[in-house]
Amino acid sequence: MPRLSEVLTALDALWPRSLAEQWDAVGTVCGDPDAGISRVLFAVDPVQEVADEAIRTGADLLVTHHPLYLRGTTTVAADTFKGRVVHSLIKNDVALHVAHTNADRADPGVSDALAGALGLRVVGPLVPDPEDPHGRRGLGRICEPAHPMTLAEFTALAAERLPATAQGIRATGDPGAPLTRIAVSGGSGDSLFDDVRAAGVDAFLTADLRHHPASEAAQRPGAPALIDAAHWATEWPWCELAATQLDAVSERHGWGLRTFVSATVTDPWTAHAASVLSVTHESSGAPN
Repeated sequence: MPRLSEVLTALDALWPRSLAEQWDAVGTVCGDPDAGISRVLFAVDPVQEVADEAIRTGADLLVTHHPLYLRGTTTVAADTFKGRVVHSLIKNDVALHVAHTNADRADPGVSDALAGALGLRVVGPLVPDPEDPHGRRGLGRICEPAHPMTLAEFTALAAERLPATAQGIRATGDPGAPLTRIAVSGGSGDSLFDDVRAAGVDAFLTADLRHHPASEAAQRPGAPALIDAAHWATEWPWCELAATQLDAVSERHGWGLRTFVSATVTDPWTAHAASVLSVTHESSGAPN
């Protein structure tokens, strides 16, 4: 049975902390370096439901994509929800480790997993890491589908292949437009619009698209279609990839680790109703 410190060394090799953005908070949140590790749970969010799942499944280590404490804190008191997570994990000897933007930029990383879930072939990074001589690391991925498809078909494919959420999948543009080159980025991606335009892709799938940036991007001549999925859904495929990567490390070292991927849906949106009101122009200017 490996010690936590040995497993953490392996995780840092897969997703080097040096790749993380300066504002990020990655690495180990809690855990005894000398503790033995036999079961590892991967999840997107370090929320209480996932902590409870880790305890219930007998995990010694919980690896999440999102940080628990992204900004500084002065307390881990259990009367706060984050403090309660820390107390629950420590009391049950469960370590917590975070791989966030370092996993986004890694090769393979979060967007590779997203592309794989959608059946896309990765051509290269959307925003290459200038320090990678091989040109494979970076944010987002530029991809090609196995065969040309329309925006409507790709939107339906995303709804079928990504984990179900209340939001579902939204798209801008002509539903019948053909797509032969597609960019993807797990998590919030509207800061990458300039890179998407420069890449000359037909469509961009990401999450958390806001009204004004999306509207402005869609109005530009020759603008790519935008496909907006739930943040959690675009990053969950990484959990499966990460578990497979750690499985390979465990096999090489003869550790015998058992890895699990959380099936708990931690997307914060829980209900969705399609709009039915038709807006017509009245002399009063009010919707009918």
